[in-house]
Parts: sequence; structure tokens; C-alpha cells
Amino acid sequence: MKEENYYNEIESFIKKNEINKKRRILEENYDILNNYWNIGRLLVEVQGGSLHARRGDKLIEKWSIEFTKDYGKGYDATNLRKFRQFYNAFPKCAPVGRVITWSHIREVLPIKDENKRNYYINLCIERNLSKRELIEEIKSNSYERLINKPKNVELIVPKKEYTILEDMKNPIIIKVDKNKTIKSEKDLELTILSKIEFILTQLGKGFCFIGSQYKINNYYIDILLFNIELNSYVVVELKTRKLKVEDKAQVEMYMRLVDENLKKATQNKTIGIIISKEQDDYVASFVRSNDLIPLIYEIIRK
Repeated sequence: MKEENYYNEIESFIKKNEINKKRRILEENYDILNNYWNIGRLLVEVQGGSLHARRGDKLIEKWSIEFTKDYGKGYDATNLRKFRQFYNAFPKCAPVGRVITWSHIREVLPIKDENKRNYYINLCIERNLSKRELIEEIKSNSYERLINKPKNVELIVPKKEYTILEDMKNPIIIKVDKNKTIKSEKDLELTILSKIEFILTQLGKGFCFIGSQYKINNYYIDILLFNIELNSYVVVELKTRKLKVEDKAQVEMYMRLVDENLKKATQNKTIGIIISKEQDDYVASFVRSNDLIPLIYEIIRK
């Protein structure tokens, strides 16, 4: 095997590891919030309900000594009270998701008005606010400045984040007539378009075809899709040669153009797909944020 091929194989494992690392971080955050909420729930139950906080305070003082000794300062009396406060603020459901963290929750816990508190949590979920951005919203009295304040702000229960890899087929199969040859990007485009329904199901859930040679300003996007599950446009660029560094930059430019000209405020940032040829196979590389995820697909001749 050539040195370059070893490099590419090593890089593919590194990319896979980084993707899994991010997924583990998100799952860990999900578990932490669930655990804190359930600790708070049990503390409220053992004290006889939220109206009997004094009895709960005594138990918290007593139990925190043992918890701190065994598990560290993260379970001292102050934090146990915060967990109880967390449950009391959100007794019907824990606002746990891939966006909200314990840092977000601590910022809204002092807010006594339920509508106001729910408003800021919803804002975090809808706009993917960082802790710093949430603090800025609270300091700027974002809720108070609403022209039409709703009488009742219901808490959004965030769905599990759908990732583009969840329903991805690997390899992605494109069926081509045995006598057909693909010599150009146009040939590849026509082949994909002729099998578009099948190929969309191969890509995963929620893909819809928008158009081919889609013009934005003075640029033409080979294929433009939209994914309902991801709530984002998907730019597809076709290459009948090996992937080059400049290809990623080209697709990222198209992604920015779509974000600036087509994307609505309620939609997520555009994803890019580069289909390029590697030896006898084609590779579909997904561009999202700074990730480039390689997936091989085969052309089977019948």
C-alpha cells in the first residue's frame, strides 16, 4: 500500500473517532441533566413534597456530608439544593436535550416567573445559545421587552438530535446500466438524477430533491436537496476525479450562499456533500461545520 493510502486510512479513523467523541459528549450531558433532575425529584419526594422544604434542608445537610466525602464537592449541600430547585422549576419534564447544559439551567434557576424561565430555556433550544449568549439575553431583559407577551409559555421538549449518519447506507449503491460509462460530471449528474428517488432513500431519512444546476447569484450548484429531519438544505457537488482540498472550500462557499440567500431563520445551517472518484469507487463526503465524513458508495452494473 502506498504511503498516501496509509495516511488516508489513518485519517478516516481519526475522523470517525472525533465524530464519536462529540456524540459521547452530548450523551454524557444528556445523562448528567437527567441524573440531576432525578436527584432533585427524590429529594422533594423524601421531604414530603415541595411544601416541606425545611425537612428537606435537614436531610440535605445530613446526606451531603456523606455524598461529599464519597463523591466530591459536586454533591455538597449547595448543589443538592440546586438539584431540588431544578426539579421544582421543571416538575413535569426535565428540559434535557443536546443543547441545554447544567450551566444553562443554573442561569435560569433564580428566575421565579415560570413563563419567563420557560421563555429563556426555549430560546436556548431554538437558537442554540451558549451560556454567555443566554446571560446576555437575560441581562438585556429580552423577555420583558417582548411586544406581545404570551399568557402561557409552554416549555419546548427538545427531540433527540437527528444526525445525517443515523440512517446512512454504507456503501451507497447506484445502479447503472452495464453498457453505460461515466466520463464526465454531467454523466454522473444525469445518472444520479435518473435514480434520484432510490438515491435519496440510500442517503437516509427526510431528503427531498430541490433542483439540479441550481443557480444562486452567478454560481450553479450541481444538485440541491433539503433534509426535513435536519431542517437544512444540502448542497451536492459532483467530481469524477479524486477529492482535492479546494473542493471542500468550493462546497463551503456554496453552503454560505445557500445560507445567505435561501435559508430561513428557523432552519439549520446548510450541509455539503462532495461526490468524488477514488480509484474504482466513488466517495460521498459530507461537510457539516468543520467535519468531512467520507462514505464510499458503489456503482453496480446490471
